[in-house]
Amino acid sequence: MLTIARKNLKEYFGYDHFRKGQEQIIERVLSGQHTAGIMPTGGGKSICYQIPATILQGVTLVISPLISLMKDQVDSLHQVGIPSTFINSSLSYHEVNERLMDLSIGEYKILYIAPERLESESFIDQLKQLPIKLVAVDEAHCISSWGHDFRPSYLRIKDLISELPSNPTILALTATATPQVKSDICSQLGIDEESAIITGFGRENLSFKVIRGQNRLDYISNYVKKNKNEAGIIYAATRKEVDKVTEQLKKLGVSVGRYHAGLSDAERTRQQDAFLQDDINVIVATNAFGMGIDKSNVRYVIHYQMPKNMESYYQEAGRAGRDGLESECILLFNAQDVQIQRFLIEQSTHDFNREKQEIQKLQSMKDYSYLETCLQAFILHYFGDQTNQNCGKCSNCIDQRSSIDITKDAQIVLSCIIRMGERFGKTMVASVLTGSSNKKLLDFNFQTLSTYGLLKNRTLKNVGDLIDFLTSEQYIGVTDGKFPLLNVTNKGREVLLNKVQVMKKEEIIVEATSTNSELFEQLRALRKEIATELGVPPFVVFSDSTLRDLCKLLPETDEEFLEAKGVGLQKQQRFGKQFIELIQAYKAANQIEQSVKPIISSMKEKIPSHEISYDLYKEGLNIKEIAKQRGLNPVTIESHILQGAVEDTTFEWGEILPNDIEEEINAAIKLVGSEKLKPIKEELNADISYFMIKAAIMKAGI
Repeated sequence: MLTIARKNLKEYFGYDHFRKGQEQIIERVLSGQHTAGIMPTGGGKSICYQIPATILQGVTLVISPLISLMKDQVDSLHQVGIPSTFINSSLSYHEVNERLMDLSIGEYKILYIAPERLESESFIDQLKQLPIKLVAVDEAHCISSWGHDFRPSYLRIKDLISELPSNPTILALTATATPQVKSDICSQLGIDEESAIITGFGRENLSFKVIRGQNRLDYISNYVKKNKNEAGIIYAATRKEVDKVTEQLKKLGVSVGRYHAGLSDAERTRQQDAFLQDDINVIVATNAFGMGIDKSNVRYVIHYQMPKNMESYYQEAGRAGRDGLESECILLFNAQDVQIQRFLIEQSTHDFNREKQEIQKLQSMKDYSYLETCLQAFILHYFGDQTNQNCGKCSNCIDQRSSIDITKDAQIVLSCIIRMGERFGKTMVASVLTGSSNKKLLDFNFQTLSTYGLLKNRTLKNVGDLIDFLTSEQYIGVTDGKFPLLNVTNKGREVLLNKVQVMKKEEIIVEATSTNSELFEQLRALRKEIATELGVPPFVVFSDSTLRDLCKLLPETDEEFLEAKGVGLQKQQRFGKQFIELIQAYKAANQIEQSVKPIISSMKEKIPSHEISYDLYKEGLNIKEIAKQRGLNPVTIESHILQGAVEDTTFEWGEILPNDIEEEINAAIKLVGSEKLKPIKEELNADISYFMIKAAIMKAGI
């Protein structure tokens, strides 16, 4: 049956090969074995039940937590020719019965329902009448009380399955399961834990960044302007912050919407639909948004504030780059975020053990925010994936910024906080330091302090940013409560005693996530036009990765059009003519006489990104040329080349690392260690690059 599965993958979805883990899971499902699949977001979990559904005789029941996900999935399946439907609270009693009748006579292959439906005995009785051959439990971590999104209704799934006379196969799928949650899922659903298929939690196309001590609104404003044509999600912890960020972006003319529980159901639906349809590029939201959003072309996810645990963070960040293209996940951290999340945990958790567990998870999130080693390695370790390899592309791995000594300014700020009795917040401290004459300050006689006006040559905002930096580095502490007060930590007191220097790195420069060609923008406009006519989100027509592939292939015939990844027979027949005509017009206008198919156009989806870069390097292209051709950062290309070199036993390291330079680097490593690159660089001549240093470290580790 695997032969049929591979054929259906190409025919319906336009892919030549299954991704890692998919074929193993599908093989087990088709042989009737209960299975748990733990795969990263964007790893293709839905294929694991959608392909079996095209082969099995009967209905595949998918239990999914959010209505929006059901609608997106059903829209997408209709476009590829797999008859599917959903039953949820958006339907009338008559519509539900009509769909159940159609299911009983074989009109649909897949049925999506919410877990809450299982609390109705009459609905379960109706399900018993259907020929259900496979039950897929999506977001299966919701069944575990140890999971970050526990739903009691998920506990009914096991009872439902035991009552179904068709004796269906069970498939549990999730992207965010710690070892404890995995064990819980398998125990609850009667799955052999040893046979669980775990493909790893890494997302090669995502780069992670943590930014501390920079003004968050300024960073977001610059970032969104640089990436104005790309889709992005910005998460904030509270409604107030969502509204603040949204208003700031609107002032800049950004196409932006917002989403939180304070809006009406109708308004939330309107905003969500506008984002899905590409009518707006950016959505600012609380974590109420996105669990069921299947939008594949999100190029960045920014956390304006730190979330409460790593599971939530990785699930939310994982909504970037679901189409496999390079995307960014950025956390803007402020130490006050920890107090905010602790307050939210205490307000929402009424069980002592549960609260203790959530506080422990919050500590892991805090540890991540202060991490100086590889960010992605930390995430993978958290989920039980014990990799020893750095990703080579997160903000910590590629950080080459220089630092400046701001000890004197820090001492001024810390001294001022102490002289004010450690009883005031950031604004009042900044006002004293800048020499403000506001009434409240004068009432306290703060104009008589020796620190009054010592930073009067700076703006109030600039001093506030300095205080935020010192807070993020734990020199300043912040109290809980609605009006947080500043105090000097033990670490800060050591600065005042001249025992510790305060170093501040240069601010991170905002860069565009990708560069799109003129043809890509034309194809994107056509996709939007078709999607509007069909009443579906644009990514349902084609993903961004398909459009990029079309830009490389420049197909002129139906057969060539089918070569693009993500183009199945149904979509070729429905949309091929319009896209081919646009491409032909573009080629004529730009005097392109024949199909231009660079080397990377023939590389199939199964080839990892670093191998594509490495092959281009072996073809003779330099790092800048590869970066330009692939639309990636040169530092990312450097990491790809080093990874390829490690895997290639025939690679001549002398090409990038002459022997004399290697000896110099190794001598420096003996002096300062290999944990951080900057101390090594400082021991070497200026013409020895970070690339050479990383090459020496990786070569030594082979």
